Amino acid sequence: MITIDNYLDNHYIHRSNWLRAAVLGANDGIISISSLAIGVAAASSTREPIVLATVAGLVAGALSMAAGEYVSVSSQTDIEKADIEREIKELAEMPEEELNILAQIYEKRGLKKETAMQVAIELTEKDALGTHIRDELGINEISQANPIQAAIASGAAFTVGGVLPLLVILFLPVKDIEYWLYSFTLIFLITLGTIAAKTGGSNVKKAVLRITIWGTLAMGLSALVGYIFGVNV
Repeated sequence: MITIDNYLDNHYIHRSNWLRAAVLGANDGIISISSLAIGVAAASSTREPIVLATVAGLVAGALSMAAGEYVSVSSQTDIEKADIEREIKELAEMPEEELNILAQIYEKRGLKKETAMQVAIELTEKDALGTHIRDELGINEISQANPIQAAIASGAAFTVGGVLPLLVILFLPVKDIEYWLYSFTLIFLITLGTIAAKTGGSNVKKAVLRITIWGTLAMGLSALVGYIFGVNV
């Protein structure tokens, strides 16, 4: 017998929050650090300036990603909490109006007027606030994100992604390092895109193509800036 829990286990939407933060962080780490390193390498013939810029960018980027994600998700959570408080007040002060709003929502979704009202009444009797939070405000367990969890996921993912081009810089010849970085970064991005697509149950080719194109553009523009404005060190 198929239960609702088993049914949800076969879908991927419940992974969307942490997967989005992790993929964004890792992708940003790979592209940002590789682009930074390529830009510096285009203006330098020695390893030290490239390593210094890369490490500084890695630390600053990881902290910035974590802080930005925390602030962003916290702001979203604050708005959701304010809406829920407002909904509690409205349910207490005008229950009939709120019931009619709920019935109209179900009617717009395709139910007949009488059926929509009956559904609204039954759901309100069972859990009025929960029903309005879900169906009127559009807030549910899947859409809600934890600020600390999102911040840690983004910062850690950025660090992991940024370490990969750093390893290329440390262990491969500094001569033509731009080309080494570009080649390995494409491999990293393709791998990330494949893992993310399979984890989220989406199209692998589309994910890989998207992440590769944008990564190439970022690195190409960074190299151009380095060549134009750089002074050999």
